[in-house]
Amino acid sequence: MAVLNRLITVDGVVYRWRVRKRPSHPSLLPLALAFAVERADRRGAILLATVGGTPGDWIGTATVPALVATMVRQAQDQGWHPDEPGPAFPLRVQKL
Repeated sequence: MAVLNRLITVDGVVYRWRVRKRPSHPSLLPLALAFAVERADRRGAILLATVGGTPGDWIGTATVPALVATMVRQAQDQGWHPDEPGPAFPLRVQKL
């Protein structure tokens, strides 16, 4: 199965994102949605985002791209700098 990268624009910046096969934190299995996000135009720190809850929590309130945009903004508020090199930035939210 090929990995499908998608593009999203958040606050005027284009990011590439993809759903991950597994969350980065084992305690969130099996009920978690995990994805990786990075700037589309340059290399920098990658966001590894995980949203806990049930699929109804994600799908019933927003589309997955809307969740990605929300997590990008939250990560930036918490210190993620996607345009600077550095380690992956983990962000785990139990429910949005």
